[in-house]
Amino acid sequence: MTFRPCAIVPTYDNPRTVRSVVERLRESITDIIVVDDGSGPEGQAVCEAIGRDGLAQMIRHPMNRHKGAAVKTGFAAARAQGFTHALQVDADGQHNLEDVPLFLEAARAQPDAVILGAPIFDESIPRGRLYGRKITLFWTAVETGGWVIQDSMCGFRVYPLEASMRVASGDAMEFDIEIAVRLLWAGTPVVNIPTKVRYIPKEEGGVSHFRMFTDNARISWMHTRLMLERIGRGLLTPFRRRPSLSLPRQR
Repeated sequence: MTFRPCAIVPTYDNPRTVRSVVERLRESITDIIVVDDGSGPEGQAVCEAIGRDGLAQMIRHPMNRHKGAAVKTGFAAARAQGFTHALQVDADGQHNLEDVPLFLEAARAQPDAVILGAPIFDESIPRGRLYGRKITLFWTAVETGGWVIQDSMCGFRVYPLEASMRVASGDAMEFDIEIAVRLLWAGTPVVNIPTKVRYIPKEEGGVSHFRMFTDNARISWMHTRLMLERIGRGLLTPFRRRPSLSLPRQR
């Protein structure tokens, strides 16, 4: 199979950061799909300009359908155009895009694997987000039978499209977690790559769309469903799992 990757950038009201993310991505990958998930007038105008300037293919949801739905819209468009892999990057500028070649090379070397970013945080991460993350990572480890997935929440990753479109996943903030777990359950190898993550302050255009009550409730319900499914499956047959591979940072 020919390795043919594209990038998918889901965005919702990131007017000050999404264009720079696309421009930096283009230094490593030129096929980019931006999914505007119902942004307001300012965000929509920036996305439309990205499309007019030929920097990326634009797809717009008329209404906000949340991150998971936006990524899945990108999956469908990418698959229809013959791409084999999708590099997912958040539009808020927090990811270290200098690592894009490392992620793509890992996917090229192991095309049946999902390549997951294992974030290295600096002091910019909010304490509440860090503690909540640790809770989710604990439950992810329980659901997968060990620390095969080093971080299920990082939105910097490369998906093998065919396998990823076969597994179920939520439409909101639980998407990143659930699809990683379900891919592993389906026998997809996991490669973890350490990568620096910086939370962007508001004065630099950083925007958080995490809804404290609603998204925590959705994530809690997702973990409940996954645990019940894991228990049910465990009574019948063990999961088919392949060991993960963790790559050291190259810089």
